[in-house]
Amino acid sequence: MVAAAPSIAHQSASDLKTLAQRTRQTARQLALLPTEAKNRGLEAIALALESHADAIVAANQLDLQAALKDDLAKPLYGRLKLDPTKLAGAIAGVRSVAQLSDPVGHVHIHRQLDDNLVLKRITCPLGVLGVIFESRPDAVMQIASLAIKSGNGVILKGGREAVRSCTAIVEAIHAGLATTGIDPAVVQLLTTREETVALLQLEDEVDLIIPRGSNSFVRFVQDNTRIPVLGHADGICHLYVDAAASVEQAIAIAVDSKVSYPSACNAIETLLVHEAIAPAFLPDLATVMADHGVELRGDIATQTHIDVAAATEEDWETEYSDLILAVKVVDSAEGAIAHINHYGSHHTDAIVTENDAIARLFMAQVDAAGVYHNCSTRFADGFRYGFGAEVGISTQHLPPRGPVGLEGLVTYKYQLVGSGHVSSTYSGASPKPFKHQDL
Repeated sequence: MVAAAPSIAHQSASDLKTLAQRTRQTARQLALLPTEAKNRGLEAIALALESHADAIVAANQLDLQAALKDDLAKPLYGRLKLDPTKLAGAIAGVRSVAQLSDPVGHVHIHRQLDDNLVLKRITCPLGVLGVIFESRPDAVMQIASLAIKSGNGVILKGGREAVRSCTAIVEAIHAGLATTGIDPAVVQLLTTREETVALLQLEDEVDLIIPRGSNSFVRFVQDNTRIPVLGHADGICHLYVDAAASVEQAIAIAVDSKVSYPSACNAIETLLVHEAIAPAFLPDLATVMADHGVELRGDIATQTHIDVAAATEEDWETEYSDLILAVKVVDSAEGAIAHINHYGSHHTDAIVTENDAIARLFMAQVDAAGVYHNCSTRFADGFRYGFGAEVGISTQHLPPRGPVGLEGLVTYKYQLVGSGHVSSTYSGASPKPFKHQDL
């Protein structure tokens, strides 16, 4: 029988260090479990979340009521909402993670260096993840399930606007894990800003920080820790409508990329339109976007085709996370690529065109984690990629990049097994040669 997890409450700096150390201990135990045991733990979590669904939704309603009183920003309010449908989808995500291949224990290199001297490179968990996020209580379920499947402990810190929701969810997760033999302390929840600052100082106890939130929030995390940080500060995504685009297809993709979830980091903020198609495309686009309540802002060339407010330099650099879209007319695909590479955040950018050569040029030269052809930027998502869920999206150039699922939560170690071998045998005046034979 495992020990009960510590209660979810404010932790002092010393208490937090102790909590993180316990999380590491339980993570080491989790790393030894077979895939079947981890999958049983995930199913137990899903069942517990279902049985606690009413309490979770009720807690979320209290958070939403408080958010209205506090005049929470519209994008954050949208991310905060966790209704029964959204909760059911998150629970389905937990179960989908259980169906994925276990990322731990894969042998990437199996090589005989010499007789009875064999090298393996094997995937293993990172250790302890510190995940800090604003709103998005559903992220608790996504991240906890990915952490458990990948053999990692996780310390979660949600925003104060979601504290009731996150607490109810983690209590359900603990209840589920307690029935399986997996120590519930492998998933921890912090609730105060002071704990966030303290968590960022635990470089000996925490192996990776993953921030999910606004530009300023992510920058704050990056500037206040020595722990490696995975994530992105901006989500300035672009859609380029080429001269050879289908107007009907381009409008449908633009609407989905902007309207379906404007506060998402994969929603477009800037629309680039080739000057040759602008006269036919922009009036139709303006009508449709107006029907969806989208405010358009355009450069001088755009304003010659439709009646919109003037766009400024600041608009090209802004992640609105709202029903606002900046529009610019360009003279070529190369012009669109240059604009994206200058103003973009390396998140996700798309082109609509029937010209395959132009599409190949765009996809090769745009510097982003996701580059799409004839489809919505909203597909930039771990669940939609078949990852089960994601812990976040990384826009850095080093891997992991893009939506980060299980494969981004493991590292590897080299295991070498010999029978009394010493390195001096292979150096000196008459060195013995290595065999270096892959097995």
